[in-house]
Amino acid sequence: MVRAYLLLTITMVLFSGNILVGKAINDLPPVTITFIRCVIAFMILLPLSFYQLKNNHTVLKKEWKPIVGQAMTGIVLFNVFLYSSLQYTTSTNVAIVEATTPVFTVLLAIFILKEQLHRLQYVGVFLSLLGAIWVITEGSWQALLAIQFNRGDLLVLIAVIAWAIYSLLVKQHGHKYPLYASLTVMIAIAIVVLFPFALYEWRDGLISLLEPTLILGLLYLGIFPSVIALLFWNKGVAAIGPSRASIFLNLLPVFTIVGAVVFLGETVTVIQLIGGVLVIGGVYLSTKEHAASSPQQVVGKKALDR
Repeated sequence: MVRAYLLLTITMVLFSGNILVGKAINDLPPVTITFIRCVIAFMILLPLSFYQLKNNHTVLKKEWKPIVGQAMTGIVLFNVFLYSSLQYTTSTNVAIVEATTPVFTVLLAIFILKEQLHRLQYVGVFLSLLGAIWVITEGSWQALLAIQFNRGDLLVLIAVIAWAIYSLLVKQHGHKYPLYASLTVMIAIAIVVLFPFALYEWRDGLISLLEPTLILGLLYLGIFPSVIALLFWNKGVAAIGPSRASIFLNLLPVFTIVGAVVFLGETVTVIQLIGGVLVIGGVYLSTKEHAASSPQQVVGKKALDR
């Protein structure tokens, strides 16, 4: 039990590192970061998933539509918009807004899958969205009325919605194909889709890629959040169950805020702290029972994260 808790805690640290490293290397364009990360992850996952790919190629071919949908939402759109947002806003804001992902997944499930929530879960949805709006508007309702939002906060909000759609696809279709084989195929699809856009970003050259700091950052993104954290997450879920494991997702903004202060020199405001508390509390309330009845969504939630 203690080992599972440790693995899940480390997983959240690694996922928060995705935001921090993405902020640290945001001199690189967002598609380039996503593309190179995918290439690194693909090189690591291919040998791990070789036998799954070999033994399940028929079902993977048959279920190509949901696999493409997951690749586009969970890998391409989520990461491109996430890394784009980090060029305009702080990693703290990104972490807080991103923490609302389970809530948006719940909302989409209500409208698309016609799922029902309990009263307490509706309270959680309201609190979490209130916290996100509080952070995005910097605690100013005038900004809300005037529609004056930080561009980066809106970009990460789009990323959150993309990930929520991905989570629904996982819930509906994830049980049809093995995890590592499907993940490898999704990353391969993302590489193909991203390549022409990456070429466009490279039109003026990418000499900066030779800088050691950027190389280390890209290696981190391709290895730790994409592969190692995934393995730790799956082991933790197997040990204590998806419902209890999902609670650890609330640690993501906590670790990100600490890392942003220590490594990036960001300052945390009272407004951000209030918003973070509202988001974390709201996510806990809105997903407490929902996660218990939807284990596939919780497991899939972090399959390709950050």
